[in-house]
Amino acid sequence: MQNKKKVIGNGIFLIVLFLLTIYGVFHGEDLDELAAAMKKADIRWLLAGVVLVIFFIWGESTIIWYMMRSFHIFLKRRTCFLFSSVGFFFSCITPSASGGQPMQIYYMKKEDIPIPVSTVILMIVTITYKLVLVVIGLGVLIFGRGFTRHYLSRILPVYYLGLILNIFCVCFMTILVFHPLLAERILVKGETWFEKLRLMKRRASRRKKLLDGMQVYRETAQYLKEQKKVIIVVILITFAQRLALFAVTLMVYLAFGLSGTSMADVVLLQAIIAVAVDMLPLPGGMGISETLFLKIFVPVFGPLLLPGMVLSRGLGYYSELLISAVFTGAAQLYYTLRAAGQS
Repeated sequence: MQNKKKVIGNGIFLIVLFLLTIYGVFHGEDLDELAAAMKKADIRWLLAGVVLVIFFIWGESTIIWYMMRSFHIFLKRRTCFLFSSVGFFFSCITPSASGGQPMQIYYMKKEDIPIPVSTVILMIVTITYKLVLVVIGLGVLIFGRGFTRHYLSRILPVYYLGLILNIFCVCFMTILVFHPLLAERILVKGETWFEKLRLMKRRASRRKKLLDGMQVYRETAQYLKEQKKVIIVVILITFAQRLALFAVTLMVYLAFGLSGTSMADVVLLQAIIAVAVDMLPLPGGMGISETLFLKIFVPVFGPLLLPGMVLSRGLGYYSELLISAVFTGAAQLYYTLRAAGQS
């Protein structure tokens, strides 16, 4: 019952936020003129943007597949693609992308993957995912002062906040993965705290299950410490994966036949938006992403700023949401039919 209320609450929040975003973006705009401008975009470049979104989802599935194999868990690539789609779908519709990993763990459990193993793997995925943002954010801060003055002067407080939050998240999660004893103490103290507040009943069996699970967690973390090559490969794939999604805006830029801004700057500006909004408690950075785009891409898109934003967000967020939703439905159908066949 509580889960249903949470789902309904998240759904209402998402719809309200979407409607407010639509109102804020399009209020007072000439929609006919906007539609006419978007029709001039070259569909071939837009389709290339959709391919990049699919590559983005596929990139995480490749990481999951690769890391599972390092634990001698051999899954089919299409199964990992379903896991990845589930993660992105629930990340897109929940604040701070908080719903993605729990749902991935839920579906991984259906393949008999131990929860401590899937947890550590997904934490590594998240760490490298955010590490890319931290590297880009710090790189711009240190080496791109001219770039910052030219494009980012109007959004610096949000940019700094997003960068600091990402740095904190990467450091905290790295400690949890590679210092499992600390992670165990945090979980045990958390359970004790909930018991004292009478939010949980005191059960020795639950404590034993937690400690047994942490033993697997420790072994998994120790294994990853010894597998430096695995971590390096995951980081490289993550960089390619994230740059592909940032390049969706470049495809929109090329679709309008624009010039005058380097391709690297277009991709980097989209990455800056990701740095700024990634840790904010808004589903998919909805609302704030559109606002930041309209502030920093003025020199890039000029009079085509609003059509550029609509197509960029439409491809980079809403097409990702749609594609991942389709495969999330496929995952649910697959496991439902499989369970029915086994019963």
